[in-house]
Amino acid sequence: MLINENPPNIRRIDTSRDDAYAFEITGHITASDMENLYGLLEGAYTLHEKIDLIVIIHDYEGFDWSAAFKEKSMLGKTNALKHIRKYAVVGGPSWMGPTMAFFKPFFSMDMKHFELEQQNDAWDWLGAEPAPPEV
Repeated sequence: MLINENPPNIRRIDTSRDDAYAFEITGHITASDMENLYGLLEGAYTLHEKIDLIVIIHDYEGFDWSAAFKEKSMLGKTNALKHIRKYAVVGGPSWMGPTMAFFKPFFSMDMKHFELEQQNDAWDWLGAEPAPPEV
């Protein structure tokens, strides 16, 4: 197998701020993908008490429902509530926006959904931008 035949479904995007984290999600999300994401976020929490987070979702093909209820996933979600200041989700399935709107009153973080074509607005709302590629 070539190394690019199976790229990761969750990829970190460098940003213009140390305390702003960004991830791109594509394809089908597995329990391993979720554990990797929460591991990266745990690393961020050791560096910063509060972070801002943007997740860009495109070409979404679903996720393993069992991954959402694994102990590590539940702990990761609970820990995120203490550390995320602003949370932007861009794109995703049609149920993403209404689901975020439903849960927004129950969370202390400021969260907002943007359509995929509003990605620049989401970055502006977060007060960050993708870091330029290293040359």
